[in-house]
Amino acid sequence: MPHRYFTTDIADGSAYLNGADAHHLAVVLRAKAGDDVTVCDGLGTDYACRVRLAGKERVEMDIISSHPSESEPHTAVTLYVGYPKQDKLETIIQKATELGAVRVVPFFSRYCVAAPKNEEKKNVRYQRVALEAAKQSGRGRVPEVAMPLSFDEMLRDAAACDTVLFCDEAGGAPLHSRLKDTAHSVAIVTGSEGGFSREEAEKAAAAGFLPVGLGPRILRCETAPLAALSVVMALTGNLQ
Repeated sequence: MPHRYFTTDIADGSAYLNGADAHHLAVVLRAKAGDDVTVCDGLGTDYACRVRLAGKERVEMDIISSHPSESEPHTAVTLYVGYPKQDKLETIIQKATELGAVRVVPFFSRYCVAAPKNEEKKNVRYQRVALEAAKQSGRGRVPEVAMPLSFDEMLRDAAACDTVLFCDEAGGAPLHSRLKDTAHSVAIVTGSEGGFSREEAEKAAAAGFLPVGLGPRILRCETAPLAALSVVMALTGNLQ
């Protein structure tokens, strides 16, 4: 398989890599004129390219053809994740990218153990985790990692999706019974280590969120979103 890179520097039948990616391709991999490279714009389009000029600071390529990325799911799934402690969010972002999520949105709820701190700096790192996972897994899109929201902000943001699945340890209907065939966009909401308060669960129900259960076992806060995402991807035919 040709090497794969993300870039937005695409214009007039040419694509360009700069900085670290250019150095990796030209110096580490010793690319030369005539080598084939797959370039992605990060928005779902793949470009088959041929190297025209390989420099350690900039690689210039001719675009041979373009097509929608075959690796992108036809169902847009956003994960709304109760902000976990330590580095668990990085793991969730990495694995959610591999599984096909288009967006990861952390939020703070009443029982979150973690507290907001240096979130803008953390977001740069989180976005880099998503980028590297997208490269590794052959994605055509780099998922957005949003800045953290409050619980009420999360309610408003998630309501824009066709179907919102609210995973609550108090239980709910089986996930497969809540997933509508007509849903083009799905939101999955999971809690932090402390779960949700009853007031928060009631607010979610009032907003039209669908309570779902994930079986008879209690899943950790880093396991629940990935388990739910895997089920949604399988049920919508995106793991075939």
